[in-house]
Amino acid sequence: MTTTLWLFIALQMMMGAFDTFYHHEGTERLAWRPGQDMELRLHGVRNLAYMLAFACLGWTMPQGGWAIALILLLAGELFITLWDFVEEDRTRHLPATERVVHTLLTLNYGVILAMLIPVLAGWAGEPSAILPVHYGIMSWFCAIAAFGVFVSGLRDLAAARRCPRLVPADPAPLAAALGARKAVLVTGGTGFVGSRLVEALASTGHDVTVLTRDRAKALRLLGANPVHIVTSLDAIASDTPIDAIVNLAGEPISNGPWTRAKRQRIVRSRMAMTQHVVRLMQRLHHRPVVLVSGSAIGIYGLRGDESLSEDSEGRPCFSRHVCLNWERAARRAEGLGVRTVYLRTGLVLDVSGGMLARMLTPFEYGLGGRFGDGRHWMSWIHRDDLVRLIVHCIARSDIGGPVNGTAPVPVTNRIFTAALGRALHRPAILPVPAWPLRRLLGGFADELLLSGQRVLPAAAARTGFLFRYPDLDAALAAITGADKRIPTDAPLHPFVTEKGF
Repeated sequence: MTTTLWLFIALQMMMGAFDTFYHHEGTERLAWRPGQDMELRLHGVRNLAYMLAFACLGWTMPQGGWAIALILLLAGELFITLWDFVEEDRTRHLPATERVVHTLLTLNYGVILAMLIPVLAGWAGEPSAILPVHYGIMSWFCAIAAFGVFVSGLRDLAAARRCPRLVPADPAPLAAALGARKAVLVTGGTGFVGSRLVEALASTGHDVTVLTRDRAKALRLLGANPVHIVTSLDAIASDTPIDAIVNLAGEPISNGPWTRAKRQRIVRSRMAMTQHVVRLMQRLHHRPVVLVSGSAIGIYGLRGDESLSEDSEGRPCFSRHVCLNWERAARRAEGLGVRTVYLRTGLVLDVSGGMLARMLTPFEYGLGGRFGDGRHWMSWIHRDDLVRLIVHCIARSDIGGPVNGTAPVPVTNRIFTAALGRALHRPAILPVPAWPLRRLLGGFADELLLSGQRVLPAAAARTGFLFRYPDLDAALAAITGADKRIPTDAPLHPFVTEKGF
C-alpha cells in the first residue's frame, strides 16, 4: 500500500462524498424522488460494499482467500457502477456536473484497481489470514469513510423501500371542478405549483398553453402532457381563444439570501410578467373570463399571533412590498372587465419542492428541530389542495379579489417540526438558533424562517371549497410516504377553521 495508492483512495472518498451530498442529497434529492427505487438500491448495495472495502483496507491485510474475496468485492462494485450508469440514463436527466463527477470517479477507480489488484494478488498467494495493520491517519480516514457510507447505504435501501409510496396521486381529479373543456394559459408552468396544475389540467382534456423561458426544461417536465409551449407571450396570436390565465411566474423568493440584486429580481420579475399578461389581454380579440394572479400571505406583514383573513390590514416588510406591487400590477386586468383573483399562497407542502423539500434530509437524519423559539406561525397548504383551489377560483364566477391559499388550521413552527419528525419517525429535538440564521440570511430569515402569519382561508370557506388535507399530520404522512396517500378523488368533508369560517 503505497502513498500514491492512498492518495487515489482518498481522492475517491472525497469525490464520492461530494457526489452524494451535492447531487444525490442536494440538487437531485434521489431519496425523495418517485421512480428511483432501483437506483437507490444500487447505491445502497454499493455503499455497503465500499464500507467493507474501506474497513478492510484501512485496518487489515487480507491474505489468501480473504484477499481473493476482496478482489471479488471490488469487481462486484464495478459491475454495480456500470448497472447504475444504465439505470441513471433510463430514469432521469443527469446534470452536467454529475456526469463529470461520475466520469472522474470511474477513471480514478480504474487507477486504484490498476495499482491495488497486483498488491491483493500477491497477498492471495499467502495462507488465508486477516492480519491487523495500522496506516496512521489513513486508517482513521478509512474508518470515517466506512461509517459514512454504511449510514448512507442503509438510508438508501430504506428510501428505496419507501419510493413506491411517493408516486404522486392521479392529477385528473384535481381539475374536476372545471367542467367543460377550457383554454388555459399558465405562466410559471414548469415551477413547483405550476407543473402540477398543468398536469391536472392537461390530464382532464383542457387546452393548456405554458409560458416558459426554457423550452428544453418544459419538454422534460411536461413532455408526457398534451400542452402547447411558448417562450414569449408575443407568440400567442391575437385571435387565440383563452378562457383563463393563471399567472405564477416570478423569481424564486426562498432559494437564497435577499441581497439588493435578489430583491430587485424578485419584485421586477413579478411586475414585468404581470404587465406582459395584461398587455396580452388588451390585444386578444376575446379576453379571458378570469385571471388568477399569484401573491402570498406575506402581504399581511409580520403580525404575531393575530388571526388574519383576506380583509386584514398589513404591516410594512419586504414580503408585503413584493405582494402589494404584484397585486397592483394585476389589478389593471379588472379595468379590462376580467374577473381577477389574487391568490395569496402560504407555505406549500409537497415532497418535490418548496421549503419542506429542503427540510426533509436533515430531519430524516435526526438533525431537525424548531427554528428559533418555534412560536411563530406557519400557514401551510398541501400542493394538491392549492391546485384544486386555483381550479375552484377559475370555475366559480362569484370569486374575485384576494383568496388565501392556506389550510384551515395553521400551526406554530414548534408544532410543525414535531409533526414532521413524527411523519419521518425521527426525533425533532435539535433547534436551529435564531442568531446564525439572522447573521447569514438577514431579512430572509426574519420574514420567512423566524416569523410568520396566522392566516385563515375565509374566502375559500365562504365559497364552499373543501380541503382534502385540512390536517397537518395527515398531509405530512401522505407526502412522506409514512401513510397511505389519500386518493385525489376521495370524498371531501366540510371543515371549520379556528374562527369558524
